[in-house]
Amino acid sequence: MELQNFQVCDRDLSEATLFRYMGTRAIAVDTETMGLIPQRDRLCLVQVCDEQDSVTVIRIAKGQTDAPNLKKLLEAANVLKVFHFARFDLAALRYHLAIQVHPVFCTKIASKLARTYTQRHSLKDLVLELEQVELDKSAQSSDWGDAANLTPAQLSYAANDVRYLLRVREKLVEMLKREERWELAQQCFQCLPTIVSLDLLQFKDVFEH
Repeated sequence: MELQNFQVCDRDLSEATLFRYMGTRAIAVDTETMGLIPQRDRLCLVQVCDEQDSVTVIRIAKGQTDAPNLKKLLEAANVLKVFHFARFDLAALRYHLAIQVHPVFCTKIASKLARTYTQRHSLKDLVLELEQVELDKSAQSSDWGDAANLTPAQLSYAANDVRYLLRVREKLVEMLKREERWELAQQCFQCLPTIVSLDLLQFKDVFEH
């Protein structure tokens, strides 16, 4: 896919890009890492997209521990942050960059609460059903560590993981309200920081018998 309204930043958002995103109601956010364990696997990319489909990919350097402009954006109370499987991304951002993301909407949680007619809640399935777009996931399991030399396929994959999230969110909100599960979804989103804390402390399931 040809990349439009797309830019790459090193280590952090520029001041101009931060200003633009701070003026929007909601942004989509995703991360790419070297694996699924924050304490072991480093954060490589953070992707952001606004309502005008303007995508920014931030390359996180090995050993980097902060990104002040990104932190300001992701902690801004007036900008909703939309993720797919927020539980993982919030843990990665907190562990590696000390960012406490809020407020949050998770399309995976919303899908599980609204789309009870299916067990297919991946981003690929959601975008296909709600946007009639088939995402190319061939670059999903690839080496993100050499951020300076990412392939066009990797950049396209990273961009598309955020490009459709805001429109998907709008449709899921309609479904949740229709099925009278909107308040329940909001309560789930508010619990995410506590769940992330448990995950980072490596508790498995404190709610089990």
